[in-house]
Amino acid sequence: MKPKKSAYLLGLATVAIAASTFILPATAKDKKAEPAAAAAPAVNHNVVDLDVITQIRQEEFRNSKVMETLSAITDGIGPRLTNSPNMRKANKWTQKQFTDWGLVNSHLEAWGPFGTGWSYEKSSVRMVSPDTAEFIALPKAWTPGTDGPVRSKLVRVKLDNKEDLEKNKGQLAGKILLIGDMRELAMNSEAKMSRYTDKTLEDLYHYTPAPARVITPEQRAQLADFARRRAFAAELTKFLMDEKVAATIEPSRQPGDGGTIFVQGGGSFRKGEPVGVPALVMNVEHYGRLARLLDRKEDVEVEVDVKTKFYDDDPMGYNTVAEIPGTDLKDEVVMLGAHLDSWHGGTGATDNGAGSAVAMEAVRLIKALDLHPRRTIRIALWSGEEQGLFGSRGYVAEHLATRPEQPGGGGQFGGGGGGPRPPAGPLTFKPDYNKVSVYFNLDNGSGKIRGVYLQENSAAAPIFQSWMEPFRDLGMTTLTMRNTGGTDHLSFDAVGVPGFQFIQDELEYNTRTHHSNMDVYERLQRDDLMQASAIMASFVYNAAMRDQMFPRKPLAKSDIPVAVAKTEAPAADKDKKGGKAAKK
Repeated sequence: MKPKKSAYLLGLATVAIAASTFILPATAKDKKAEPAAAAAPAVNHNVVDLDVITQIRQEEFRNSKVMETLSAITDGIGPRLTNSPNMRKANKWTQKQFTDWGLVNSHLEAWGPFGTGWSYEKSSVRMVSPDTAEFIALPKAWTPGTDGPVRSKLVRVKLDNKEDLEKNKGQLAGKILLIGDMRELAMNSEAKMSRYTDKTLEDLYHYTPAPARVITPEQRAQLADFARRRAFAAELTKFLMDEKVAATIEPSRQPGDGGTIFVQGGGSFRKGEPVGVPALVMNVEHYGRLARLLDRKEDVEVEVDVKTKFYDDDPMGYNTVAEIPGTDLKDEVVMLGAHLDSWHGGTGATDNGAGSAVAMEAVRLIKALDLHPRRTIRIALWSGEEQGLFGSRGYVAEHLATRPEQPGGGGQFGGGGGGPRPPAGPLTFKPDYNKVSVYFNLDNGSGKIRGVYLQENSAAAPIFQSWMEPFRDLGMTTLTMRNTGGTDHLSFDAVGVPGFQFIQDELEYNTRTHHSNMDVYERLQRDDLMQASAIMASFVYNAAMRDQMFPRKPLAKSDIPVAVAKTEAPAADKDKKGGKAAKK
């Protein structure tokens, strides 16, 4: 097959790079021809041990455990909402698994406080008049249950502003409300899966500078509308509670249809904030039937039975952390990870059991092959990612660096976007800041790895180019200087520690599984996950074996305190003495 054009766009001298970076066995003829007083060869810090890469590939493709791990996480434990009992089970199971595989210092590391845990045990919605029908509907997280079955006449009501609240005041007690507009459903096929093509990878390769931060009048109006709706949501929650509404039902957002429901949070996990009334999201086709009956002025009676539970015993969230100890550079650390938490609609298979299992498989491969990395390899499985990267942010704040708290509770490291700079404010460095070389993250579903987002770190490009070459046959070809956001590498990147998210085939991530009831084991792609596991293991091992720390982007002037902290940022690619540690 013709190689991807984008790979050549990044470096036309791939063959020359390969010849100088891979460890190839010298022939007898080569040795004989070598001059007696040959000049010492230039040190190449992007060296790839092809023997080790071959071992990693063979172990993964012949003896993979990634799907076993995924079944244990998704089928055996199930959905893992932060601070829920299942999240606690997942923490303990992964901690034990790491120990069983031979990793050391496997432990749970607290962050927070986060707040209240939540789970649901039952969700039933059925029409009892004028016909009988069972509907697909799930409760929003952190909303209460109904305290047993509740029957009521269904009322369709518009509650979009303060005038709507005033108009309906005193009329909704004990009622089950249908809220939200029914949308038009277009005919579609089941083929919603997509992979990157040569063209899309080439487009992804090309870097586009972020647009100037000039807000147009239209954008200003949109921002004002968003702020208004956000403020109104708190008023609506209080109104529904004061009115003693029995429950609310709304249709799944786009692209949910055909039995797929996208459902996330409703009430608050923060102590002291209101949780609202029982709130459900319904399959849009079932919602449509109810809406049309009410539009025809039919009397519709429904029964809702939702059982949920809140957990206030421990407000702290926990990450699972474990290590493979290094040799001569053991005080330096290469990290990998993924978020273990999920939403509650499915079993968190593609978001992000897949990333967690791949990261786990990567360290299993390194241990199974009895490799001895120079640097310590540390894996971290985060919680609280879905609510705002809380687990990884907490880790970074504890071990690497902090910023002043932002006005309005903006958090340490900004939001989930992929912008190049975090909120302003000087960093306070922690003792481990110089010790973490690089962090690798996986969190975009079940698709195979196609490349790496460089987060505008030019110095990383030639390193990754050489590391990618042994995986070109598996479709890994693309590097892009672009930033990507929305997941835990941002917590590291925000403080100047190299953090990278891999480019993955999208498959049906956004169209079917992301935060939906279809995020289940059956949507996982075994071959893609094995490919990702081999690549993750190789990248982590390569980073752990380099003579140098991974190159860092320059810190912004606003990041550096006036009085420089005792722990200064390390010089990029500082040389380390010592050779490659041998395997036993």
